[in-house]
Amino acid sequence: MRFKGLIFQLAATALSLALVGAAPPAAKPNAAKSPAESVLLDTLAKELDRNFQALKAKADPAPYFISYSVTDEESSGLTASLGAIQTKGVSRRRFLDCSVRVGSPELDNYHLLEGDRPRFAAAASIPVEDKPDAIARLAWRETDRAWRAAAERYLRVRSSSQVKSGQEKAAPDFSAEQAVTAVQSVPRYKFSVEEWTPRIKRISNEFGQYGGVLRSEVNLAFRREVRTFVSSEGSRIQHGRNFYRIFITARAKSYDGNDLVTTDSFEADDPAHLPKDDVLLASVRKMADDLAKLLRAAPADPYVGPAILSGRAAGVFFHEIFGHRVEGHRQRDETEGQTFSSSVGKPVLPEFLSVRFDATKTSIDKTDLNGWYAFDDEGVAAQPVQLVDKGILKTFLMSRTPIPGFAKSNGHGRRQPGLEVVSRQSNLFVDSTNQVSDAELKKMLIAELVKQKKPYGLYFEQVTGGYTTTRRQGLQAFTVIPLVVYRVYADGRPDEMVRGADIVGTPLASFAKILATSNRSEVFNGYCGAESGSVPVAAVSPALLVSEIEIQRKAGGKDLPPLLPRPRTDLSQAGPEVIR
Repeated sequence: MRFKGLIFQLAATALSLALVGAAPPAAKPNAAKSPAESVLLDTLAKELDRNFQALKAKADPAPYFISYSVTDEESSGLTASLGAIQTKGVSRRRFLDCSVRVGSPELDNYHLLEGDRPRFAAAASIPVEDKPDAIARLAWRETDRAWRAAAERYLRVRSSSQVKSGQEKAAPDFSAEQAVTAVQSVPRYKFSVEEWTPRIKRISNEFGQYGGVLRSEVNLAFRREVRTFVSSEGSRIQHGRNFYRIFITARAKSYDGNDLVTTDSFEADDPAHLPKDDVLLASVRKMADDLAKLLRAAPADPYVGPAILSGRAAGVFFHEIFGHRVEGHRQRDETEGQTFSSSVGKPVLPEFLSVRFDATKTSIDKTDLNGWYAFDDEGVAAQPVQLVDKGILKTFLMSRTPIPGFAKSNGHGRRQPGLEVVSRQSNLFVDSTNQVSDAELKKMLIAELVKQKKPYGLYFEQVTGGYTTTRRQGLQAFTVIPLVVYRVYADGRPDEMVRGADIVGTPLASFAKILATSNRSEVFNGYCGAESGSVPVAAVSPALLVSEIEIQRKAGGKDLPPLLPRPRTDLSQAGPEVIR
């Protein structure tokens, strides 16, 4: 059974870009391409041309397409807990992936056989130093390895009875796209782990005065990523981005063994835009207070009935139940559930809802979006895609793997190094024409409770992610994992926090239950894991009112809270201990 999941992770940045053949995100000043990046691009382009021409002349079967993709990552960060540094480090690495296609675009070595997705990528480590001879030698070796694997599988594809019986109606295996030449520079900002160390220690030390907190961490992470792509079609592309992120977690253990957690995160494209200490300390205090309430909260009962999902929770909801099912490669894979394969031009959502994906959007309302990029991992420029217009499905998220009726990529071929490209989500936007204020949405929830004669509904304030199954042999279902959930009583009693609930359901049944939305959108930034690995995504949505949602209890833990008392807090550093 294959799961696709979404978790908290980094948010995106803006960058500078100069390119031919596509519209870039807004440029940033003072960003120049380094000599090393220029040499890498030139070295890869020359070696690819040499290897492609040699294989075309000598190899059987000969390649019709070769590409090199290098991911260059520089990262640093530190983690602190209770005022002490736990980890600190700096790293730099480069990965090379080589793609070789033999046969023809109509039928090649990537052709799907009985749900078996081939893998030729290997994420070979190459030098981070600017040494053309060493880089070229490793590219040569990877090309030879990839061609041998491609040739072997192509023979299997050609001899397959499945191909012979279905070749007339099958879509081609690779789309024709325009070659692009792009030159982008990723800014280098002034950033010092040493300068941040005392701040992170101070912020993490704040948790020490909360007796209910069992474990806590404050993590600061930075990554600069440069991606270089060259192909035998003539594409020469370099693009990338910066990530700065503070991620805070606090954990506790309930009396009955349930693990409790609260989280918060702050993302920026420039370290100067990260929040001040007073904002971070306020976040720590709210998280600790929420954790204290969860420790006192009653376990959630299984429930089916009306609910409100906050904008962040609704974003994850749409990512799981809708986003994965409109990824193009799933429409040609007979082992997939193909929920929407025959639904183009038909209603799939309520008429007041539209859904679009836009990898060109770097931010919204001063919040950076994690799912943006200038080019996808097949060298196709990012572009806005209207998936659903007023409830009607219009298209799918497409890589360079065509499906019947959709012959071109729309810039959503994505992967992490070492895995093969498939169509994946980027920045998801949910738009609504049936909007009301948050207060009115709650009134509508109360009215729905009265109508259904339910004593209470639910409000999902904070979630940490979710996962779904899309394969045909498995249950077409999803799970969203809430962290902070409230009961909302029909008789006007104050809202009551509960713990230990998971949202579960099936996609088609869930869509029909959406009644209205708020007029204020929220952003969930995360990383999504699926067949091509972990890729950055974002989901932007207003809060949703649903007439029916189902929750189940989380599996209970076996471990109980610590028996021994906590060590005495150093009051000279942490202040008076707060027992909650």
